[in-house]
Amino acid sequence: MASYLIESFDRLPFGGAEKARRYATEHYRGAAGRNWYDCDPTLRFLMRRHLGDGFGWAEPRLREMGALMGGPIAERAEETDRNPPRLEKYDRWGRDISEVVMPPSFEAARRDIVATSFTRPDFVAEARRGGVDPAPMGVAWSYLLDQADIGMACALGTGGDMVVGLTEMFAPDDVKARVRELFAAGEMSGEAAQLLTERSGGSDLGALESTASREGDAWRLNGFKWFASNAGGSAFVVLAKPEGAVDGVRGIAPFLVLRERRDGSRNGVRIRRLKDKLGTRSVASAEIEFTDAEAFLLAPASSAGEGGDGRGLARMMELTNGARLGISMMGLGCARRALVESLCYARAREAFGASLGAQPLMRRKLAELIVETEAVQALVFDGYLGRPRLRLGAALIKLRAARLGVTAASDAIEIHGGNGYIEQWPVARILRDAQVNPIWEGGDNILCLDVRRAIERQEAHEPFLERLAQGLQEAPSGDDETAALVGQSIGHLREAIEKWRGLDRTLAEARLYPLAQYMADVYAAALLLEQAGWERADSGEDRKALVARLYARRHLADPGPLRGIDDPADDLERFEDLADGAFTDD
Repeated sequence: MASYLIESFDRLPFGGAEKARRYATEHYRGAAGRNWYDCDPTLRFLMRRHLGDGFGWAEPRLREMGALMGGPIAERAEETDRNPPRLEKYDRWGRDISEVVMPPSFEAARRDIVATSFTRPDFVAEARRGGVDPAPMGVAWSYLLDQADIGMACALGTGGDMVVGLTEMFAPDDVKARVRELFAAGEMSGEAAQLLTERSGGSDLGALESTASREGDAWRLNGFKWFASNAGGSAFVVLAKPEGAVDGVRGIAPFLVLRERRDGSRNGVRIRRLKDKLGTRSVASAEIEFTDAEAFLLAPASSAGEGGDGRGLARMMELTNGARLGISMMGLGCARRALVESLCYARAREAFGASLGAQPLMRRKLAELIVETEAVQALVFDGYLGRPRLRLGAALIKLRAARLGVTAASDAIEIHGGNGYIEQWPVARILRDAQVNPIWEGGDNILCLDVRRAIERQEAHEPFLERLAQGLQEAPSGDDETAALVGQSIGHLREAIEKWRGLDRTLAEARLYPLAQYMADVYAAALLLEQAGWERADSGEDRKALVARLYARRHLADPGPLRGIDDPADDLERFEDLADGAFTDD
């Protein structure tokens, strides 16, 4: 039943029940309130594949998580976006307390997520005792959470692995014990933050000014960090230069700063102000000042007494690849949510005598959104679960996934028309949130420079090309044209990499972006063919082969003089297969 009043203009002469049904509020049910596991055939397919015999044990738990994320967590995310964190700067006597006050909706969501997380230590131990690999479930957990609130994902996961890992390697024993207490609920508990950038230069970390001075087995750290997410956390990894170090990248070292000193007193951590951000309002981002803060070196002490071995930044960057995969998952989460909202709206909205989802141009747009989202899904899941993990993988995957989150959200707004531009509808927030993903953990240019570094220093393109060939080998029979196109593209990509390596330094850097995009194109196509082979073996169906064909045709085929206008109409003739295989009403 409708929950709104019937008004006089609902009875106008040119009105009527048929027209009124087009804008009946109850007619428009979006993603929120659904079970996001049950309505996602692609996730169920990937879990069956990666969990194997453990799928039966895992599925009831996955279903419970799908209900939690699509229900209470999604609802609270909207509330937190309307009522973001605030800074309580001073107490009643004017003393600086720098306390971040989170809204009740955030705290309730965080409690539920941490208590049921598939990454918490007790759950991981339980799964392993049952002979189940917990890794795929942890990936599914992130995938579902990121559809609800990537800001929450940032608050829970930023720097946790970095804090725990580096502390265990380098911190004094009493500090290790304190960090273990803080992270008893796991690395994804919302206690950590990483503070890298300063006003002197975001990605140009060598220009940072924060300085650390030795004080026994600890250090005194002074400086000002310009953008720190999860500012209300308890443990920070902070980049600074020890006194006596070189003023450049090799002089940088990572330090651990806890909210409280060893003696229990408040550490010298002051929050200047919270950032008034475009999106991701559920994670408190701030400007943070360190004033004689107690800190601990997270690197081996150098014999020269400079406070590090010159590899502090490099060591952190090795851990950053994991963080880049996390941002990639956020981009995928935004894209998936945008896709679901678009399909829901297109099926419900009527225009010109039919639903939007029945119009040829809309079907073309939706089919493209389905294919691109599933291509990025293949990339992100391979980045997490593929073995061995590719050195080039994280940069290429983030390059594609972060950008898709933005374009998919923009498409979703267009599909919703003017309603999409209104904050009462869900897609405006998706776009505001998604826009940060191309920035976090390195923009496109920084990712491209990492691709260059990996190729030049580690010959990382060789295992990458081997992975593409492996995916191609799994392709199902029956679509030789797509397999041939992908195989040809792998060969051409090898030629392109070799050609690029012969360019002069300036031109080679300028050509990094198209090279990286080409690599991501072929990577995704090979993975989709691999999935098509899995699907054929699992169920005898060919929907993934259709997705692979449409993707390869768009990204790898020569469109010819007619620019693909004469391409086969697979996206229209089999649209229902594409749509039903992407999203099902529960």
